[in-house]
Amino acid sequence: MKINSENKQRIHDVLISDLQRRLYKQYNERTSEFIVTDEDHDQQQTLLVDRVLHLETLNDVNDVVIEYGDLFMDYDSINVFTLEGTMNYIFKLLR
Repeated sequence: MKINSENKQRIHDVLISDLQRRLYKQYNERTSEFIVTDEDHDQQQTLLVDRVLHLETLNDVNDVVIEYGDLFMDYDSINVFTLEGTMNYIFKLLR
């Protein structure tokens, strides 16, 4: 399902914001367990933003959610790794 151009920017914004928050949280938790540099974290942030800005369809969003699946281990009751789950995740972010 192609994302309407009027909605694309808003979806990009909320998705980047949520995924960056999750990545930051994971980064802070992992620094105590692993040696993770600030450069690694910055690179991950850059790759994430670039990946999200190139999304055109709901299937693309689902692919990104699956790609960053380790950030969703605490996600509440919605299976975000399905197309329906990804759609519900996006709707929840847009509230």
